[in-house]
Amino acid sequence: MRLVEPTFNSDDTIMPCPECQAGKMHRSVVTYLTYIGDELISVPDFPAWVCDICGRREYDQQAMNQLSLLLSPTAGSPTHSRRPVPRAPKKPAKESIADRKS
Repeated sequence: MRLVEPTFNSDDTIMPCPECQAGKMHRSVVTYLTYIGDELISVPDFPAWVCDICGRREYDQQAMNQLSLLLSPTAGSPTHSRRPVPRAPKKPAKESIADRKS
């Protein structure tokens, strides 16, 4: 798997294949498969460039970045900010019986 920032031609749909040199890379959507630990993750409709001759795939860099964020171990975890906790105002001390007599 190779991550690539594709350079677009004027028609925005085709670029030469860097693998076979004979085919053209066409923008397409594919099913992206990867393992995280022992689990197989399948992502349908993933943007990629696919060679019409050799089948080489190059995945869209922006889509890979977004997928990495979604699959990160901390995804969905609440963020803990270090805001000061407001303290309740202090209550005046209770008067003792000796203080009342004076």
